[in-house]
Amino acid sequence: MSIEKLSPLSDILIASGGVATEYQGRPVIRHFGDPGAEYKAATEGAVVFDRSHRGRLVITGQAAGSMLGGILTGRIPDPPSYATDGVLGGLGTYHGVLTSKGKMISDLWAILRGPEDEDGFLLDIPAAGVSSLTDNFQKFLPPRFAIAEDVSDTLGMVTVVGPAAAEILSRLALGSCVSPGELAGLAEGAWRFLGQDPLDGLLVMKTEEVWPEAYSVIGAAAVLQEFWKTLASDGVTPAGLGVWSTLRVEAGRPVFGTDMDEQTIPIEAGIHKRSIDYEKGCFTGQEVIIRIRDRGHVNRSLKTLRFGDVPTPRSGTELYDEDSGKAVGFITSAVQSPKFGEVIGLAYVRRGHEVVTLNGQGVTVPQE
Repeated sequence: MSIEKLSPLSDILIASGGVATEYQGRPVIRHFGDPGAEYKAATEGAVVFDRSHRGRLVITGQAAGSMLGGILTGRIPDPPSYATDGVLGGLGTYHGVLTSKGKMISDLWAILRGPEDEDGFLLDIPAAGVSSLTDNFQKFLPPRFAIAEDVSDTLGMVTVVGPAAAEILSRLALGSCVSPGELAGLAEGAWRFLGQDPLDGLLVMKTEEVWPEAYSVIGAAAVLQEFWKTLASDGVTPAGLGVWSTLRVEAGRPVFGTDMDEQTIPIEAGIHKRSIDYEKGCFTGQEVIIRIRDRGHVNRSLKTLRFGDVPTPRSGTELYDEDSGKAVGFITSAVQSPKFGEVIGLAYVRRGHEVVTLNGQGVTVPQE
């Protein structure tokens, strides 16, 4: 396990009782001793997750936006603007990066923190996509016009989740210059930043990766360390990957490396409405995506399934047609869900099946 991939918060997390595990080859905290209490705090108060295991790249150069436009599937973010009290605001955009056959290399969020020619584009990338995406950029970003720099070691990220998250971040990250109501009313991807230097402040971005109210906070390593301590002093509960995964599956959100991989077409995973701009210029894989759109369907789709009171199935567990007994799908994520009071999961199911079986038990497949 490479020391370069340790979170800037690693020492603080372990000292706080964090139980370490590995996720996509990177060290993460599984829990802090009481996952049940972490879940309760996330749904009734506030918790903070360290998510620095995700990758962060900055793309700079004289034509960084134009070069990214031919690679990313969505709309390139517009430059931010200042609101009152020196608060900078903008809208991050969600994307896929595809092969020429329309299959995923990764997904990511793109943020433009200032003038394109000065600050460049900050990309937030799932851990499973960092290596292949970096290789892709080396092949398809001309160094004369755009350069990718890995800043994962100098910038970290946490996510604050819960009904109290907006009030806490208004006070502790944005100096009360942005009201809790304004934060709560942001669209996913919208962000606010108080200050002039990206290395001295905290960027707060709304996310819907989990179902309670949630905001990702990006900052320089030293700033984020102090912020974590401030959150702890304010009574915010630290939480680990186990609870994050439960909240994510309850929200029906797939993650690359678990529910999506290099064989996935975005439309199969149901992320196309968020990640693809059908009106933009050409991007790699566009021809396949347009052909599928015009044909009207894919052969399989990712569904949220409710399995009932059963042992939690493993990722990869097959689902069967109740009549023929043939495999017609497989589970990618499954959790014991406090919200639904049963085991739920994400699974790919072949088109046309309204019921599948797991261990001989029928499971209804939601239809669009």
